[in-house]
Amino acid sequence: MPRQARIDIPGLLQHVIVRGVARTDIFVDDEDREDFVQRLGHLLAETKTLCFAWVLLNNHVHLLLTPTEQPLARFMRRLLTGYAIVFNLRHKRSGHLFQNRYKSIVCDTDTYLLELVRYIHLNPLRAGIVATLDDLSEYRWCGHQQLLGKSEHQLIQKDELLSLFSKQRKTAVAHYLQFLAAGLPHDKRLRLSSGGRRISQILDTTLQDDALYDERILGGGIFVEQVLSAAQIDIEAELTLDELIARVAVHCGVVEEDLVWPCRQPEIVRAKALICYLATRRCHISGIDVAKRLGYSNSAVSHATKRGQELLKKDKKLQETLK
Repeated sequence: MPRQARIDIPGLLQHVIVRGVARTDIFVDDEDREDFVQRLGHLLAETKTLCFAWVLLNNHVHLLLTPTEQPLARFMRRLLTGYAIVFNLRHKRSGHLFQNRYKSIVCDTDTYLLELVRYIHLNPLRAGIVATLDDLSEYRWCGHQQLLGKSEHQLIQKDELLSLFSKQRKTAVAHYLQFLAAGLPHDKRLRLSSGGRRISQILDTTLQDDALYDERILGGGIFVEQVLSAAQIDIEAELTLDELIARVAVHCGVVEEDLVWPCRQPEIVRAKALICYLATRRCHISGIDVAKRLGYSNSAVSHATKRGQELLKKDKKLQETLK
C-alpha cells in the first residue's frame, strides 16, 4: 500500500518520531546530543515553532511540536540534514543516517497534550536508560528536566504546561510528577507513535466505533473530520512543479502547454489558481519559480494563490487526483 501524504498545517500539534537507519544509533556521545539539541533550540526560536516535549534516545528521537509559521517538513528538513552532515563528518561515515522519512502524527491538543508529554518524557525509563523517576530527573536529554527547573536546555513551553496543573509553580511541579508516576502502570499498553481508532479508543473509551479515523491522526471522529476538512489536500513536499502542473491539468481537463501562456479561459484560469496555491503553500515551491513557469508576474501569483485556496475548499475530488 502506498504511503499516505503527511498532514502538514501550521497550528497543529504533531508527535514526531525520528529513527536511525536500520535502527542504528544516531547519537554516539554527548557531543552528538548537544549538537542536536542546539540545532533544535535555534530552529525553534527562528521559526517560532512551539515544543511541548522532547527526548533523545540512542537510536531515535521523540518531539512534540506545534509549527506556527512554517510547515513541519521545512523545519525537520533543516534540523535533520544539518545534523546528519556533521555527524557523518565527525564519525567518518557516509550514507543515510535516518530511517526513511520521519514519522509525524497530528494530535488533538485538548485531549492528548498531557498524555503525550507523559509518554514522551517516560521514554528513557521505558528504554531502560534510567531505572526510576528520580533517575529520570537527572537525565539531561529530555524535556522532563526543564519542567523541574533543573535543565540548561530551555526548549519547551514550560509555563504553559505547568499552568495546566496549577497556578502555583511548586504545586504544579508536584502535580506533574504525580501525573507522570500515575502513567507507569499503564505505560506498556500505550504506544503513542501512531494514530487511528485503536490508540484513540485506548485513551478515550467514549469514542464510537463508527466514528471517522485516520492513521495519521490521534483524536476522535470530530477532530479527524475537522483536520481533514482543513487540510483538503496534503501533497508531499518532494512533488516537483512539473508533476504538480501535470496532475492539475488532468484534473481540470486542460492541456499542459496551455498553462504557460496568457489566457482568460475560465478552465485555464482555474487550473493556474490551483497550481499557484498548491505549489507555494503545500509544495513549498518559490513564487518566483511558479511565476516563470506559468507566465505570471509575482503579484499575479499572489492573487491567484488566494483564489486557488478558495477553489480547493470546494473541490472534493482533487485530493485523490494528486495522491
